[in-house]
Amino acid sequence: MTIQDNFYLVQDRIRQACLRSNRKVSSVKLLGVSKYASDGAVRSMIDLGLGRFGESRVQQGAERIKTFPEVEWHFIGTLQRNKVRHCEGFVLIHSLDRWSLAQEIDKRARGWGRPQDVLVQVNIAGETSKHGLEPDEVRDFVEQVKAECPYVNMRGLMMMAPFVTPEETRPYFRETRELYDRLQKELQLSWDTLSMGMTNDFEVAIEEGATLVRIGSALFGEEE
Repeated sequence: MTIQDNFYLVQDRIRQACLRSNRKVSSVKLLGVSKYASDGAVRSMIDLGLGRFGESRVQQGAERIKTFPEVEWHFIGTLQRNKVRHCEGFVLIHSLDRWSLAQEIDKRARGWGRPQDVLVQVNIAGETSKHGLEPDEVRDFVEQVKAECPYVNMRGLMMMAPFVTPEETRPYFRETRELYDRLQKELQLSWDTLSMGMTNDFEVAIEEGATLVRIGSALFGEEE
């Protein structure tokens, strides 16, 4: 299949998942995970209409931002404090997972002269191989960041489900959505982004409320 075929197939799968869950297609954003994609493949996706991409390595992402400034770039990998200074061009950082990182983002964003949009990463399944806050830590963390880091603009949550069958991921997505809704209600927040779902499980994630799905191999034919 060509990249064009992949793009239209993923779009159709998103539409079908939205239909099954009685959601508007416009409520789900597609993020192309381009870590393993060539510049030519990224250009092809842009030409097809994809306007949002994610990188998990800071330096490669910074280069991509220079090469393709006409689209949104998100940082979706684990972020080290000493790399935050290179993140000025990223529209959204998906992986805020600790207080020291929040402080560093706040400091750098203050220097950039604008708040930095972020998502709080939650490790909903408690997997030792994944980063993220435990679910019962998220509320206190969000309150602290909101109170003490004015240049950190939290827009929602990000999670990665265990690599199991798609249907087996459903409880993890559901629990994350419930946490997302509960935090907004209890803390009077107006979040707009629930980033969950990848090539293996994005349809289930959409059915359970994802507003942004991160797709690599289904688009580019490479490992995410």
